[in-house]
Amino acid sequence: MHKTLFYLTLLFTSVSSYASETYITDISRDREIPISISLPTNNVKCSKQNKCPVAFINAGYGMGHNSYTFASDEFNKQGYLAIGVGHELKTDPMLNVHPPYMATRMENWHRGVVTLKFLVNKLAAKYTEYDFSKLTLFGHSNGGDISALYAAMYPDEVSDLITLDHRRMLLPRNKDIRVLTLRGSDYPADAGVLLSEKELSEFPVTQLHIEKSRHNDMYDGGPHWLVDRMSKEVAKFTN
Repeated sequence: MHKTLFYLTLLFTSVSSYASETYITDISRDREIPISISLPTNNVKCSKQNKCPVAFINAGYGMGHNSYTFASDEFNKQGYLAIGVGHELKTDPMLNVHPPYMATRMENWHRGVVTLKFLVNKLAAKYTEYDFSKLTLFGHSNGGDISALYAAMYPDEVSDLITLDHRRMLLPRNKDIRVLTLRGSDYPADAGVLLSEKELSEFPVTQLHIEKSRHNDMYDGGPHWLVDRMSKEVAKFTN
């Protein structure tokens, strides 16, 4: 088999009435990628003639790819196919902890972008009732950095970007990409990551600070009030 072909191993373990756990192996990189897939609530309305949108959910470093069901649930309610992606494998190098992060973490982020591009190409062929040409990317922390880099590299393929307190990769300054970034209260973003007041008046970007929220709590296991708030903001943005 040619190395650019892919091997799809379906290990369907029910997570809910509509979600499944799957591994896709990228043979060209000898990389087994863990993903979870959940269908939109009204998936019967999705067809090749009337395709439904797609959201990729990119986990934070050290977090499970299925740790953001509050987001996938909201995407499903809004008619999205939601795909959670695990980017870090045990065989990967540790995330670099030394600045400047735009240089030292680029290898990690670029590997994540390659993974997303691989999944887009392969899943588009399988889920033909869904639109993989204009993606919504969602990411927490390092997963948000990966999402922002993908939007920078493939701006024509991204319609919306949602990040939870990512801190290193610059947000896109692109009038064709809507952005929502929910900001925690305990760590600042690096210089230039967020938009200035002037830039915010020019681009469709919402930077929302959530008082008393913590970076490491922005997932399913965070306090109920925070998960509820994030869920509502995602719903409002996607609706």
